[in-house]
Amino acid sequence: MSPAPRHQQDPIAWHGLLALAFFGIVCIRLTIPHNLYFDEVHYVPAARMLMTLARPENAEHPLLGKELIALGMVLFGDNALGWRIMPALFGTLGLFASMRAMWFASGSRFASIATGIFIATAFPLFIQSRIAMLDVFMVSLTLVALWAVAAAVRENEAGRWRLALAGIAFGLAMAAKWNAVPLAMVPGVAFAVIRIKQAGWRFLTATRCAPVAGIALWEAALWLGVVPLVTYWLTYIPAMLYAHDPVAPLGFVSLTRQMLHLQNEVVKPHPYQSVWYQWIFDWRAIWYLYENVDGAQRGIIMIGNPLTMMAGLAALVWVGVYGLSEGRRDALALFVLYVVALGSWIASTKPVQFYYHYLLPSCFMLAALALALAEWWKNGRKLIPLLVLAGSMAVFVWFWPIISAAPLAGPQSFNHWMLIDSWR
Repeated sequence: MSPAPRHQQDPIAWHGLLALAFFGIVCIRLTIPHNLYFDEVHYVPAARMLMTLARPENAEHPLLGKELIALGMVLFGDNALGWRIMPALFGTLGLFASMRAMWFASGSRFASIATGIFIATAFPLFIQSRIAMLDVFMVSLTLVALWAVAAAVRENEAGRWRLALAGIAFGLAMAAKWNAVPLAMVPGVAFAVIRIKQAGWRFLTATRCAPVAGIALWEAALWLGVVPLVTYWLTYIPAMLYAHDPVAPLGFVSLTRQMLHLQNEVVKPHPYQSVWYQWIFDWRAIWYLYENVDGAQRGIIMIGNPLTMMAGLAALVWVGVYGLSEGRRDALALFVLYVVALGSWIASTKPVQFYYHYLLPSCFMLAALALALAEWWKNGRKLIPLLVLAGSMAVFVWFWPIISAAPLAGPQSFNHWMLIDSWR
């Protein structure tokens, strides 16, 4: 008899340890600056208004992110810790979810752990986990949803509740920021395409085939289509209780039009605005903070880790080609998710865009890098993967003072990290 195939042991303990370490470094100087900075000036006042249920504020974005910021303020007070504790927790959740999603998608211990290291040391998730903005909630909840989808595909016996969880997480992600909408459509479309290919004319009711056996296509449409919309709607219940201009329970069509109008009317150029091709080549930085505050000169620059952001582009080409030529669904999924996440911004009519919009696409790119290096690791060529991992962590440590609001020597200290002039 042939021996049973050997399976790698689930590295969930390593995932948990990496997530806890990430939370620990996020909390260093989390309350510095003690005052509002960068886009916190929009979202914290909106959260304060939401706590009073007086009237709409920052109406161009959905409510969940502001509700979560408000929850932090209820628990820890209207102060820097209260504003930023929920982004820190959700950023940590997103990192953990990325590793779990990679594990269930690839079955590779190395790829899942490397995904966590690359995303944690890439700068964007770290920085967005330390500021009261909406993006980290959207990104983290999207990664939770993809974790649930990957787990449902890997372990079909638990597919029903995992697809239900994915639907709830996608609904919450959309309720944090609309950028999640294109990504929320991908699993449902993929499910339909695979099921039609597997089941033929019986695609609507067949259950004994991929991607999740035991789940008919009509049921998958319920979990991945209806549940997200209902979840999104439920997050607006507080807005239905406003003293002035409450949201009508069934007035979502007009509300959506109003939100689109508010988002597209911001046409005044911003000194830090950028476009998608500047994001992928790490050309244009955003200075979230650079001033003398809390007793020292401090700075926070939003940019990507130059090592992994460039190496990740080559990995994207690899996962696209390898996924198609070898039928590797994990590689192809990462390529599709990146294209959809970035493509939605390329096609967007929003006139003013920023580098932090690249946070979600960059997570898929960094996961692609981890998956590509996992192939080297599996084939016994371990030096290159180890060097890239060590290099990513070393670059993170080198940039640490200018991404964590550490005390700097003086007003010109930023020059030490300016590898290219467009970061200035």
